[in-house]
Amino acid sequence: MAPYIFMERNGIHIIDLHKTVAKVDEAAEALKQIAKSGKKILFVATKKQAKSVIAEKATAVNMPYVIERWPGGMLTNFPTIRKAVKKMSTIDKLIADGTYSNLSKRELLQVTRQRAKLEKNLGSIADLNRLPSALFVVDVLKEQIAVREANRLGIPVFAMVDTNSNPDNVDFVIPANDDSAKSIEVVLDACIAAISEGLEERKVEKADADAAAASQKDGKKAEAEDDEEEAEVEAPAAEADEEEAAE
Repeated sequence: MAPYIFMERNGIHIIDLHKTVAKVDEAAEALKQIAKSGKKILFVATKKQAKSVIAEKATAVNMPYVIERWPGGMLTNFPTIRKAVKKMSTIDKLIADGTYSNLSKRELLQVTRQRAKLEKNLGSIADLNRLPSALFVVDVLKEQIAVREANRLGIPVFAMVDTNSNPDNVDFVIPANDDSAKSIEVVLDACIAAISEGLEERKVEKADADAAAASQKDGKKAEAEDDEEEAEVEAPAAEADEEEAAE
């Protein structure tokens, strides 16, 4: 992390905040483009200071997140994770339609506990139907398995990297204190604002495209109606010509 360190004081490395701002802007712009293209960004932070912040911010832009233990193979063995998520929805369906009503209290309790465990670990990624297009990580040391899986699959990694970490495996490094809830919140606010902006631009572009398509459709319909009217006008004239020829 030497290039991002401003100075050392009493054995503590101080991050160069000018570089932090520049890197936050760079990461935010890239995240905005990913969101604008309609792709998903998976937020990962299992450390205590970041859990609530990540859950709140990611939910605000409807992005998946992991704040409990990282399930090993979540990316590299994604189909298995999807099966576990589907199992959760299957349990819900069977409870709703009364299939489990004949179970004993003990069996029902086991099913309920299994459902609660799945919800805790995988509930926040229930809508993730395919591999994410990017990973946003807080503390690459703690989430090194997630980073390694993303590297193996070629998924770009955005990460808050502290002075005690190695940024080599991170595509978009944000040098920042990853132990402070306030620091995490400030960086996330900038990134989430960019993602939200990208989503809004996507909505506007989609609305414009739909309006253009509707206008084009109306234009073609009007042309077709004009052609029909011309055909109706030409038909009697043709009939008159035929009558004259017959006479």
